[in-house]
Amino acid sequence: MNGIKINRERQGLTQKQLATAIGVYPSTICMWEAGERKPSSDKLPELAKILACSIDDLYSEESA
Repeated sequence: MNGIKINRERQGLTQKQLATAIGVYPSTICMWEAGERKPSSDKLPELAKILACSIDDLYSEESA
């Protein structure tokens, strides 16, 4: 889910900051960005809101 990393960086957030904002461990963000795991469906709207993007953008390799 490279879209998470792209949008996180656009917002100027570290993995730790994003993890704190949504209540997960920084290692979880790392695994999501590496494609080793996917966020649960209840975290997707929260991620999109914090990262100011759509849920579709989180799955994108190149976010708009």
